[in-house]
Amino acid sequence: MMHASDDSPLAIDLALGGTITVGSHRISVAEAVTVLDAIAETGSVQGIATALGLCYRAAWERLRALEAGLGHQLVQKTRGHGSALTPTGVLLRESLGAAAASLAAPMAREARAISAHLAPVLTGAVRPVTLVASHDLLIMDVAATWPKLALAIAGSEDAVARLTEARADAAGFHCGAVDWPTAGPAFADLAADPGFRVRILFEREQGLMLAAGNPLGIRGVDDLAAGNARYVNRQKGSGTRVWFDRLLAQHDIPADRIRGYATEEFTHQAVAAVIAYGAADAGLGARAAADRFGLDFLSVGWERYYLATAQSRIDATFDALAEALAERACRTSGYRPPETVRGIGQGTAVPGAPLP
Repeated sequence: MMHASDDSPLAIDLALGGTITVGSHRISVAEAVTVLDAIAETGSVQGIATALGLCYRAAWERLRALEAGLGHQLVQKTRGHGSALTPTGVLLRESLGAAAASLAAPMAREARAISAHLAPVLTGAVRPVTLVASHDLLIMDVAATWPKLALAIAGSEDAVARLTEARADAAGFHCGAVDWPTAGPAFADLAADPGFRVRILFEREQGLMLAAGNPLGIRGVDDLAAGNARYVNRQKGSGTRVWFDRLLAQHDIPADRIRGYATEEFTHQAVAAVIAYGAADAGLGARAAADRFGLDFLSVGWERYYLATAQSRIDATFDALAEALAERACRTSGYRPPETVRGIGQGTAVPGAPLP
């Protein structure tokens, strides 16, 4: 396993291109964007010249050709105030800008995929595939044996955001015992985009990790609010934190009634360690972490742990990783392999009912 890094000797940048055809005129979108941005940002035709590497006269000619092709004046010059876009120029710039913004993330993901495919040929360097994943002991153990996998730990929401923003090749996440496409905006955006594939890696058991012997006699979430139990929470954005908040809502328990609700740790292992060392009495986490620290465990249910990848970044590394995790889940307490490995975005769906 390697630390996640985006350093690469090869850089690929994709941008909005194509043409606008008006009658017999074909206009370069990229050049139109450059011209309009230069006027808006500098208030001078000299800005066009600088942006396109032209002399001032050639820049004027390029602007006039653009206006002639569109059949509308785009720039107006006012004595003493330089140049500014006309209402038509503003509308065109805003329209092209909106298109560029909506395509920025998909193009960045495609650029990342192109770089991965071409780098070994053009530079001789092979960039490790980057997985940003919500903390899980099984993933940590298996990933440690993968020399070409760069693993970074983040909350589920952050992991998905890094994937959709092309800052990672894959995201590992979980959403508790609910259907992931309905678990929040980040996951809904992932589900709505056919450019991604989501598969189940394994299922794991989560519950309240309790001090060894459960000296406070905690039997459920209600006991956390009724007594003096000290709770240690996961960070905002983590799937486990979201699940705990749902549990509180189901039991009509305000967060401020949980002593220690604002105390946060960033991994299941850290939560278990805090409890084992006597600094807290309870925390929601994976059975595997409780077992590792000799804690009592009160199950609240099973959940699915997912792997999301861009369709353009399908890699045999992830297939092999999924197989290894499923095999390891068969023989690890608190885990079980997925009943069916299916990909969202390929005409299949993952059931959203709570797991038994």
